[in-house]
Amino acid sequence: MFKIILASKSKVRKKILDENNIFSEVKPSYIDEDTIKISLLKDKASPEIISKNLAELKANKISIVDKDNLVLGADSVIDLDGELISKPNNRNEALVILKKLNGKKHFLISSVCISKNGAMVWNYSDKAALTMKKMTDDELIDYLDKISDEVLYAYNVYQIEGEGRKLFSRIEGDKNTIMGLPIKKIKQYLSNYK
Repeated sequence: MFKIILASKSKVRKKILDENNIFSEVKPSYIDEDTIKISLLKDKASPEIISKNLAELKANKISIVDKDNLVLGADSVIDLDGELISKPNNRNEALVILKKLNGKKHFLISSVCISKNGAMVWNYSDKAALTMKKMTDDELIDYLDKISDEVLYAYNVYQIEGEGRKLFSRIEGDKNTIMGLPIKKIKQYLSNYK
C-alpha cells in the first residue's frame, strides 16, 4: 500500500484512492481558487490550463510544509466551448449552469499534480466529453430537487454514478476522470516511483 497526502477535502477523491489501495492523509490546501481563476482568465488561459495550475498550486502549498512526502493536488473544471464553468455556490447558480449545458456537448477536465518539497514532480490532465439531453426548465429543477447539497457541491452539478447519469445522452471518457481523479495514470506513476 502506497501513502500520499491528498491536498483536497473531496470525499470523492479520497474514496477513489481508498478503493485503489492508496492510503492518503487528507490535508486541504485552502487556496483562493476564485482569485486565481480570475487572474488566469484575464491572461486568456484555457480551462485546461486553469485546471492544471490549480492542481499544482494545491499540491505545492501542502508539499512545502510536508517535506519528503508525495502530495497529490487535483482540480476539475467544465469547458463549454472554451468557457470555464466552475462549481456552483448555490442552487440558483446550479440551475444557471444546467441551463447553459442543456442540450450541448461539454468537456469535463480533471487535472492532477504530485509534488514533493514544494515542487511538482508529475502532472496529468484527462478530458471526458459529455452530451447533455435537451431538457425543460421544470425537468432541470426537478433534478436539482432530487439531489442533496453535499452531492451538488462535491460533484459540480452532476454526480455521474448517481442521479446525474440521467442528464446525459452520451458520455465519452473515464468515469474516474469525471468524478475528479484519473486514477489509472496516478497508479502508473506511483508504481514507477522510487
